[in-house]
Parts: sequence; C-alpha cells; structure tokens
Amino acid sequence: MKRKLLLATLTASLVLSGCSNTKSTPEVVKQNQAVSQYNYCYNYYHGDVVLQSYSNALIWYRKAAEQGYSRAQEKLGWMYDKGLGVAQSYSNALIWYRKAAEQGDAEAQYHVGIMYRNGRGVAQNHSEAVSWYRKAAEQGYARAQTNLGWMYKEGLGVDQNYSKAINWYQEAAGQGYARAQTNLGWMYKEGLGVDRNYSKAINWYQEAAGQGYARAQTNLGWMYEEGLGVDRNYSKAINWYQEAAGQGYARAQTNLGWMYEEGLGVEQSYSDAVNWYRKAADQGYGRAQTNLGWMYEEGLGVEQSYSDTVNWYSKAAEQGDSDAQFSLGNMYEHGLGVTKSKAEALTWYRKAAEQNHIKAKNKLKYLEVL
Repeated sequence: MKRKLLLATLTASLVLSGCSNTKSTPEVVKQNQAVSQYNYCYNYYHGDVVLQSYSNALIWYRKAAEQGYSRAQEKLGWMYDKGLGVAQSYSNALIWYRKAAEQGDAEAQYHVGIMYRNGRGVAQNHSEAVSWYRKAAEQGYARAQTNLGWMYKEGLGVDQNYSKAINWYQEAAGQGYARAQTNLGWMYKEGLGVDRNYSKAINWYQEAAGQGYARAQTNLGWMYEEGLGVDRNYSKAINWYQEAAGQGYARAQTNLGWMYEEGLGVEQSYSDAVNWYRKAADQGYGRAQTNLGWMYEEGLGVEQSYSDTVNWYSKAAEQGDSDAQFSLGNMYEHGLGVTKSKAEALTWYRKAAEQNHIKAKNKLKYLEVL
C-alpha cells in the first residue's frame, strides 16, 4: 500500500508538471501534460500502482481529453459507453469517440462504427457504420476488419459480397484475431465466397480455439460430433464443448447437455443434461429453453411438471424457436399446464409453420378443418 501511494504521488507530480521536457514550447508542454494525465488515469482505471477507481480515472481522462489527446478521448467515450464511473450515456460516448476518431484514432473509429451499427446515441445507419469501420480497418485494426467483413457477409450498408468478407476476415485472421479466424472458418464450412472446405474450416477453428475463444471451441466440437473434415469423435467433441461451456458459453452448454441426454461420448445422464440446459436457458438461450421444457414434459432428470414445461417453451417460443412454438401449441391443444385453447394452439402452430415447421403445418391442416 505504501509503495502504491508513493508511486501515485510521484506520478501526480509529473502530471502537474507536464513531464518537463527540454523542448519547453507551450505546445509540447501541453501535449506532455495530456499524455501524463492519460497515463495517470490509466493506473486508476486498471488498478495499477494505485487502487482502482473509475471515478478518479474519469477525472484524469477528461483532463487529457479536453486538451485534445485522442487516446484519452477514446477512453472517456468508453467510460460513458459502459457507465464506468459515470452514468451511462451513449450520446456522450459518441461525442468523445468521434473527437478521437476524427483525429485518426483507429479504436475510436471502430467504436463510432459500432454506435452507428447498433443505433446507440445516434440513428442506426449501416452505411455510416461501414464508413467508420473502413477507416479503422485500413489502418490494420483487426476488430474493425472483422466487423467490416461481417457487414459484407450480411449485406449491411454495402452490397453483399462474400469475397470481400473473406478478404477482410483474412486480414484480421492473419493478425491472430480469434473472432476473425472463427468467422473465416465458418465461411469455409458453409462455402461462402470460397469452395466448401471442412479441413480449412477446422484449421481456422483450431487457431481460434487454441486462444480460448469459446465460439471457435464450440464450432470445433460440432465438427468432431458430426465428423466434418475429421473422423467423428464424440470424446473430442465433449472436450471442446466443455472448454467453451466452462466459460459460460450458452451454445456449448446446450450441446453438452445434448451429449449427456443422448449418451454420446459420455455415460447417459438426464440429470447432467438438465444441469447444462438450465445453465444455458438461464442466459436466455432459446434452444436450451426448448430442450429444458422437453425434459420437464417427459420427466427426464427432473420431476415431470407441465407448468415448468409451458414456462420454458414460452420463453423460447417468444424468441422465435419454431420447435418451442410447435410444442407450446401442443400444450394449448391438449390443455397441459395451461387452460385448453384451440385458438392459442392455432396461434403457435401458425408461428411455427411460418418458419416451415413440418409438424406444425400438418397440425394446422388437421385443426383448421375441425
């Protein structure tokens, strides 16, 4: 503690003095002071040297930001964006991000792009998002390159172009950026902008999975489960799912639950299946909610409860899960856990049928003629 306070005092004296420089022109002194203030508040933000304090970090970031120091402006925007040491405000976040972005700060340009893409602090505008992503991407900023690739993949703010998506993913993936590597693996798996190649998909997933990136670990597990580009190996699938599930990644937790439910690569255990489904369902993951509802409906690993069944089906159905919508329709049709209602049953069957759910379509043909 004494060491932290001593270093903090030393740093503060440097901040106030502007880190004296032999070139003592007013411009140099001002710039040095801003940099010192930024470094000082960096310690408060991360808890280095001094005890972590977002409110103190905010004070010093603001001092440096108001002197035009772009890194401080970007960090101040981030604190408003996330509500760290200050009330969350997307509009204020955008103000400071833009100030830094207009000075060419790549990270700030990336954040401005996100604000436009998500409509935070400004009206949603995909074209503007693309413009800001491109500015940062052309400076080699991997996160912006990845997002720009995604905009090309989805055709948001630009004409859909898988080849350009691939190019930007490759730029970021070549820097070791795990999200880009995972996206590139997906493009190879699906054959989008490139010939479908499961082996290359696996290679990119492995690059990202080795960095601990949960989505890549899950995708790699799925390749082993399905035997795509590798020999089918349930044990390896389980291992990768466990890696990602341990990080709280809902899709991996759901897949792991399925392996336990079916006894694939592990001894069949309905209680373990329920446990993993619940972890993902509690995060709002629709597929897990549907599966958990099924376990309650059948009494697998839990005591049968139609009310709990309806509860979980409803949560997933509201998110658009067609299996949950069909199953919820069935509950209403037969009055299981809810008051029997043909009208409600038809409503949910129609929602599922609109997503081309075959069983729901058949149900509608049957019920609508009664």
